[in-house]
Amino acid sequence: MAACGMAHGMDLPATVAPFILRGVSLLGINSVNQPYDTRVTTWQRLSRELDRAHLEEISHDIGLSEAIATADELLAGRIRGRVIADATR
Repeated sequence: MAACGMAHGMDLPATVAPFILRGVSLLGINSVNQPYDTRVTTWQRLSRELDRAHLEEISHDIGLSEAIATADELLAGRIRGRVIADATR
């Protein structure tokens, strides 16, 4: 599992035992400690080289009115990827 953007802090209020038992590596970066110029260069490179079609493959949008039903599907393991709830829909 890769994680970035832990804006609130470094603590992880969960157990890592399920990951360890399954041989899953928890990887992360703390980009806030990188120099500003390095971060800007990285985001510029991502904007050029990232195939946006891949983002569509791993995410989909829902209206806020669909959040409860979608949460049930998520908890039942029937959803993969990211779900973005649009509060205006």
